[in-house]
Amino acid sequence: MTAALHPGVSACPACAIVPMAMTTAQPRHAQAQRLILSLPNAHCAACITTIEAGLLALPGIDAARVNLTQKRATVSAAPGITAEDLVAALARLGHEAHELDPGALAGTATDAQGRDLLMRLGVAGFSMMNVMLLSVAVWSGAEDATRTMFHWISALIALPTVAFSGQPFFRSAWASLRVGRLGMDVPISLALVLASLISLSETINHGEHAWFDAAVSLTFFLLAGRYLDHRTRAVARSAAAVLSALEVPRATRIGPDGPETVAVADLAVGDLVLVRPGGRMPVDGIVTQGTSERDRAILTGESQPVFAGPGDIVTAGETNLTGPLTLRVTHAGQDSSLARMAELVAMAEAARTRYTSLADRAARIYSPAVHVLAAGSFLGWFAATGDARLAVNIAAAVLIITCPCALGLAVPAVVTAASGRLFRRGLLIKSGTALERLAEVDCVVFDKTGTLTLGTPEVLGLASHDAGDLAVAAALAQGSAHPLAQSLAAACHAAQIGAARVTDITEHPGAGIEGQWCGTRVRLGRADWTGGGHEGDASDSVMTATWLQIGPAPATAFHFADRLRPGSAEAVAGLKALGLRVILMSGDTPAPVAALARRLDLPESHARLRPADKADRIAALTAEGHRVLMVGDGLNDTAALAGAHVSIAPASALDAARAASDIVLLGHDLSPVSEAVRIARIATRRMRQNFAISIAYNIVAVPFALAGFATPLLAAIAMSVSSVSVSLNAMRIR
Repeated sequence: MTAALHPGVSACPACAIVPMAMTTAQPRHAQAQRLILSLPNAHCAACITTIEAGLLALPGIDAARVNLTQKRATVSAAPGITAEDLVAALARLGHEAHELDPGALAGTATDAQGRDLLMRLGVAGFSMMNVMLLSVAVWSGAEDATRTMFHWISALIALPTVAFSGQPFFRSAWASLRVGRLGMDVPISLALVLASLISLSETINHGEHAWFDAAVSLTFFLLAGRYLDHRTRAVARSAAAVLSALEVPRATRIGPDGPETVAVADLAVGDLVLVRPGGRMPVDGIVTQGTSERDRAILTGESQPVFAGPGDIVTAGETNLTGPLTLRVTHAGQDSSLARMAELVAMAEAARTRYTSLADRAARIYSPAVHVLAAGSFLGWFAATGDARLAVNIAAAVLIITCPCALGLAVPAVVTAASGRLFRRGLLIKSGTALERLAEVDCVVFDKTGTLTLGTPEVLGLASHDAGDLAVAAALAQGSAHPLAQSLAAACHAAQIGAARVTDITEHPGAGIEGQWCGTRVRLGRADWTGGGHEGDASDSVMTATWLQIGPAPATAFHFADRLRPGSAEAVAGLKALGLRVILMSGDTPAPVAALARRLDLPESHARLRPADKADRIAALTAEGHRVLMVGDGLNDTAALAGAHVSIAPASALDAARAASDIVLLGHDLSPVSEAVRIARIATRRMRQNFAISIAYNIVAVPFALAGFATPLLAAIAMSVSSVSVSLNAMRIR
């Protein structure tokens, strides 16, 4: 494969602008294919050597190149080689790898705007250096015809450069003027045009001073700031790009004639798909055959593998670890969870916060003020000195130095950096104002089932039961589809408790299950059906109970509690440490709600709340002056989520709950919720700091420009420094 197919950055920083050369210059196979692997754990030169050598040792591999900066390997391979082969080979070398879709990466990596800005920046930088060299000759004492000649040479370089490289500002300014607005690019464009025209006039009239160097330098510094802003915004886009590239381009469909490799786009709901060990799930689906473990870390950050067996739901992007799985497709292509997640990232990037709107409003007020200041400086200096050239130069310096670029960068840079950091922690920002509102919360309301808990029963005190009773209970539980029976059967299996020989098993809907054991009737089910106690007799620490009756003996209770969601305790403790009021609201009965409140050390809890009750209580808290964060997952939480100041829903929540929320928790772990509040507060401080930097800069710089101490060149440098300072301050949050 030729180097032209590999425009990525080399692992060597010094080679960043040189197209990446492959280990082998030309492919040995005429129909060589290009495979790209993600290498999340590659971190040093030794990794590069090991991975490249290991890949090149495989039959059919033409070339392999590792990009350490992007943590990717690009491989040229014979048509028969699959990404799974490469992943397995690297696993044997101790390196984790995932296939990336070259088409998706190519599509997302084609950054036309970024390339355009970079090209214009390069032209401006090259011209600036040459014009500066010519200016040195003038500053060194060149006079008369020699000085004019240098000015004309500078004009031949500078004027086309400003006309070409200044296009982003000219187009934006013209678009603003066409709709009757004075955007931030209007004073920039006016400054560039004035500096160029003044310099050309001086050259024609054989004047001593020309400002071609200032015009080109201003263009260069403005483009540098604009490109930095573009790259900062691209952080959120890169998250969407990685998600899109994780989508598997091909899948093995099980058809009437056996397995066949097809494009994922050709799959339909109901198709059967085979996922081999080491491969990624190409679609959302339900496991119909096989058992395995799946790695969800790349999507949710979960460190432990998750079991997958018949009936389990899997999502696109997860990695199958240990055994082959057959899936029945439920969502494929753009309907998959992975695709929808990528869309949410893109929506988050495009959203605008109230702070951003404030910055835009400030810029709209600021731009006319800049023009008034510039006009006033021209009139004042012309009236005082009668020197039109000096007055125009000072007016141009005022226009340049008061450019509101830093003001415009103050918020977007912070929002992008904070959103990227939260995404890496498993939180997806859906609403553009979510960060601002999250920083203001002083009260957090949690739903119980499905939020603080997983909504699945967990057996308590299994070891306290008689071994014989457990064997009978295990046999009965295996024959029932009831959630409590399934939980009991799973717990007995995990404890290696063998099932007794129970025959004639019959399930009675709404009551329980019964059978015959050693000629004795045995039952497992409701208290009133088995002759046990009442449900209310159970300890307050339990969610509910099922009862085992063996013959005439008194029934024995198996108590269950709702399984805690991972990170629930850490989330609650972290929010309380931030000084927030934390409340539990649930539609469940009082006993399990109170038990969970004690378990998580929650001083406030409310049970038996209907959906309208939750929304009303949040409205009451808001009326008291609280800014409420609602965390919930169910249909009964939708109104509360929509009514809260800001809301979070787990990815496992119902569609309606996710739609009503501002932030989606991608993984099962709830602990990032408290970190989200902390990061939002930091982000808000960064925004305020950036506004302060912008205001302080203008307070200091404008008087210098009005007093005539700032040349157009110095003004351009000062303006660029302020913009870069704002961007760097925003990036600290990462």
